Amino acid sequence: MTNRLADTLSPYLRSHADNPVDWFPWGAEAFAEAQRRDVPLLISIGYSTCHWCHVMARESFSDPETAARINDGFVAVKVDREEHPDVDGAYMAAASAFTQNLGWPLTVFATPQGRTFYAGTYWPPSARGGMPGFRDVLAAVREAWTLRREQAIESADAVAEALASAAATTPSPLPTPASLAAAAAAIVAREDHQFGGFGAAPKFPVATTLRFLQAPLVRREAPDAAAAATRALAAMSASDLRDVDGGFFRYATQRDWTVPHYERMLTDNAQLLDVAVSAGDFATAEGIVGFLLGVLRREGGGFGAAQDSESWIDGQRSEGGYYLAVDRSTLEAPAVDGKVITGWNGLAIGALARAGAAMGVPEWVDAGAAAASFVLATNRSPDGRLIRASLDGVASSAVATLADLGLLSEGLFALAVATGDASWAVTARDLLDEALGDGAAVDPVLVAQGVASAPDQTDGDLPSGVSALAGAALAAWRLGAGERYRESAEDQVQAYAASALQHPFGHGSLLAVAAGLVEPPHQVVVVADDRDGELAAATRGVDADVIAVVTPAQARAFADAGFELFEGKDAAPGLAYDCRAFVCRLPTAEPAELVSER
Repeated sequence: MTNRLADTLSPYLRSHADNPVDWFPWGAEAFAEAQRRDVPLLISIGYSTCHWCHVMARESFSDPETAARINDGFVAVKVDREEHPDVDGAYMAAASAFTQNLGWPLTVFATPQGRTFYAGTYWPPSARGGMPGFRDVLAAVREAWTLRREQAIESADAVAEALASAAATTPSPLPTPASLAAAAAAIVAREDHQFGGFGAAPKFPVATTLRFLQAPLVRREAPDAAAAATRALAAMSASDLRDVDGGFFRYATQRDWTVPHYERMLTDNAQLLDVAVSAGDFATAEGIVGFLLGVLRREGGGFGAAQDSESWIDGQRSEGGYYLAVDRSTLEAPAVDGKVITGWNGLAIGALARAGAAMGVPEWVDAGAAAASFVLATNRSPDGRLIRASLDGVASSAVATLADLGLLSEGLFALAVATGDASWAVTARDLLDEALGDGAAVDPVLVAQGVASAPDQTDGDLPSGVSALAGAALAAWRLGAGERYRESAEDQVQAYAASALQHPFGHGSLLAVAAGLVEPPHQVVVVADDRDGELAAATRGVDADVIAVVTPAQARAFADAGFELFEGKDAAPGLAYDCRAFVCRLPTAEPAELVSER
């Protein structure tokens, strides 16, 4: 049979196009069909580089008998979590009521209206190792829907009510330096002193947490926390988690960072580039950039989402075999998911801009600019609004999330500082204003079905929507865009501050923004005709929140665009302005007079 996935944008969905399962892509059509047939929805969520998604596809979704059971009793929906993060978040939150072992593939059974009444992750085709077989699960769920439907609906309603209650927040005061130091200390209490990193297996890079531990306030108030971040990076860099080409794998299944899960994500590597630069580990940074530019960069300049863990070796699918091979020259490299995701590219744009500026490599900044130009031109809906992703130059229909707008905005602010081009900052501010004005929609199908969307407020493998908006607003304020951006950042942080301080490991990005709000910003503006001159080069050793090197004309352009940090700094080249909270010392022409510390 031919299902409906062959013409979709997602490589993950396309990989299921030949399944005997009668798949629907995520959309209103699937809900209408479930209501017409009066059967539950089977919603299967995964992504193209997910190993266990591949396994379940081979074992169950490619099996004609299992597919017949699915087609007979359910309307099957296949979702790419990277294309529809709101959908994934909503159903992941609902699934937490049924299992603590959350992950992908995520398998959800829902009423025809979309409310979850049972869920799990990977199930083998037949029972083994204490796990029920997927065919048995299908039979049990169908029986429950047929014979005990009222109980199933009651369960779905209870889950929906619990999620609605959990979404309510009570604002609390902005964290203090002491409370942030205590949060950092709580994270460090989980440090693995033998192998580095935090906790036991499986071990993840947790770049969002590492970035908080590297925040200037934390370095001052809790110096061992910052040292723990450096130790974690050093341990990972020297381990099997890092491939020979410099890119990092998703996570390690063993406490000593061995036996990695071999997929390689843009999100992890972009953020670890920032971690490496902040730690002064330029060799690791250079390796990450090599992976980004050599493997994930797509035609036109955007960055693909990830590289697969599996590849073909001797006619069979092998998980990790390519990476373990002594000689790769004769092997086919694992595929890259070429989806150019708006927010994920924002992470890469910002990281490349900051790394290129800090290490004096303009080619990296140029790569960030090329990615920015591609995303801004290609990831657009017909009415001109930014959307979630594109593939091979074709835009998805999925809406951009708040995280997409926030992460891209912050990346563009970093690019503006690294290039001296105010137009990037203007675009960033416009995107941020759109997001703060509720310009990014929740998935319209979720809205139409009344399915509660989980608030994106936990920082896991990347900043949440809340943290992304707060981070972009903080960046805008530091450039002098106005106090309303500081107030917006504070509002975002205060909404979840209590939870973040109580569970700091899962709120690293939000706490990093909080750390940036509770102390005055350090800003350095160098006005020079020569971006490679001695005065400009001296800024690379300065510990500051903003380091901008601009010509007089560029300073004037920033000021004219409303970025007050640059006002009055366009008179003459060859001067450096050292500012604390927008109050600047007398300008100096001497590199030695730039103060390196805060």
